[in-house]
Amino acid sequence: MTTVPVPADSLFGVQNLPYGVFSVGGSAPRVGTRLGDAVLDLAVLLGDDVFARPSLNAFMAQGHDRWVAVRREITARVVGDIPAEAVHAVDDVTLHLPVEVADYVDFYASEHHAANLGRLFRPDNPDPLMPNWKHLPVGYHGRAGSIVVSGTDIVRPCGQRKGTDDPGPVFGPSVRLDIEAELGFVVGTGSAMGDTIPVAEADRHIFGVVLFNDWSARDIQAWEYVPLGPNLGKSFASTISPWVVPLLALQPARVPTPVQQPAVLPYLAMDPPWGLDVDLSVRWNGTEVSRPPYREMYWSPAQMLAHLTVNGAPSRTGDLFASGTISGPGRDTRGAFIELTWGGAEPVDVDGEQRTFLEDGDEVVITGSAPGRDGVRLGFGEARGRILPARRS
Repeated sequence: MTTVPVPADSLFGVQNLPYGVFSVGGSAPRVGTRLGDAVLDLAVLLGDDVFARPSLNAFMAQGHDRWVAVRREITARVVGDIPAEAVHAVDDVTLHLPVEVADYVDFYASEHHAANLGRLFRPDNPDPLMPNWKHLPVGYHGRAGSIVVSGTDIVRPCGQRKGTDDPGPVFGPSVRLDIEAELGFVVGTGSAMGDTIPVAEADRHIFGVVLFNDWSARDIQAWEYVPLGPNLGKSFASTISPWVVPLLALQPARVPTPVQQPAVLPYLAMDPPWGLDVDLSVRWNGTEVSRPPYREMYWSPAQMLAHLTVNGAPSRTGDLFASGTISGPGRDTRGAFIELTWGGAEPVDVDGEQRTFLEDGDEVVITGSAPGRDGVRLGFGEARGRILPARRS
């Protein structure tokens, strides 16, 4: 038996206990939790084979009451002696994609981000928001199979694009490759086709939260998106953090959303709608260029999930929906480089270089933390990705 020391300033104390999937050496991936600088094998700690699986899906499918009971049991066990065979140093493990992603939807929930892009793309329009924006959470359906875990390299996408000086469309590598700093919400239990998930029941369906980077090829996106929206400019890759922070751990981080005016339709009504007080950091080749605040997001996670299912679309264990770019009111809180550099017209300093969009070899690391119980802060790990050159066909 052994004990796991937790430094006072750790983002992974007993107040957090996120879930992930890990392997050691050549072992098969299995579910663990992080405590301080250790990863605990939950199949060994709890004696339950549901955690001897390569994803969280089987456990998540057991439902909210089971999530509550397991969290209570883990919390009780980690404060005492722990079987030594359950404990692995975090530096000795490989972390894997924690969830088998079923479906993926990305929203557009930041008013600051939506307004800034409106000003960029529709400068002559007195209202930068589209007419529907404050009435519903705008979103698009993405590609679940291209969601990868932090540390996975990202190949620069190729596609059609048409610049202002091009007489017609050309094919080639994206030259305006961007990021979007977001949060992702993992659905633990879903809903049958024809049913809906009301806002008041979102807590029983949302299992946890990850960091999310929606890599975006802005030039490909700009040429393709009218009239049906994002497709190849988004579908090549999205990166998530390896740790899923339980929604149960984030109760102390709940804050009201900004005031929603005009009043929303009844299926979106909450009193009040809640967001999360999560602070993100975006580092570009080691230089922090932005600190997006999730508490500024206009639409709540519960409203996004309710809207996602209001037409009777089914949802499943492992579904993932993301918030869209997180941006605040100041330039240093913008969560996408197209917004941060104002379409490339206002470069930012990255380690002494004036930069606009991503170049081959660049690395972006998104981290985040939130207030937890007992005055501590909870960590999400990181969403890290490095850009590799395009592979031409």
